[in-house]
Amino acid sequence: MTNARAGLDPLAENLLRWTLVLVFLLFGTAKFAAYEAHGVAGIASNYWLFGWMYPLIGERGASAVIGTIELATGALLAIGARSLLASVAGAAMGCCTYLLTLSFTLEAPKLFEEGYGFPFLGSTGQFLIKDAVLLAACATLLLSTRARLAAVRGG
Repeated sequence: MTNARAGLDPLAENLLRWTLVLVFLLFGTAKFAAYEAHGVAGIASNYWLFGWMYPLIGERGASAVIGTIELATGALLAIGARSLLASVAGAAMGCCTYLLTLSFTLEAPKLFEEGYGFPFLGSTGQFLIKDAVLLAACATLLLSTRARLAAVRGG
């Protein structure tokens, strides 16, 4: 890099950060509503990573766990505007979140529209594909913040 500041342009980083905060806060809050809990259960209750929660704490409880993690991620990203460590943690949690949701595509029904196949996305595919962009945004913020942290620490 030719400039002294490592990482993204400050405006670009702030745009990424605050749009991700908005996404995590809105999606996380929605997980506490019955309609969203039911919608998430349609995919998550049969998935090996989340399915175990449903018999233990039910549809609303499992959704609340997911929502709490999303809200914590959003909070860390927001705090990350002032703390590089919080930014790294929040962006890493965001990456994990979207890697997990994208892993649903491995077993998802209706990934591609029946009778059409690839590249015609079905209802589940349309729901999940946006997470590829959100993963890229979290990864970009993570790499930028890590570069800034390394520059501050001198390495």
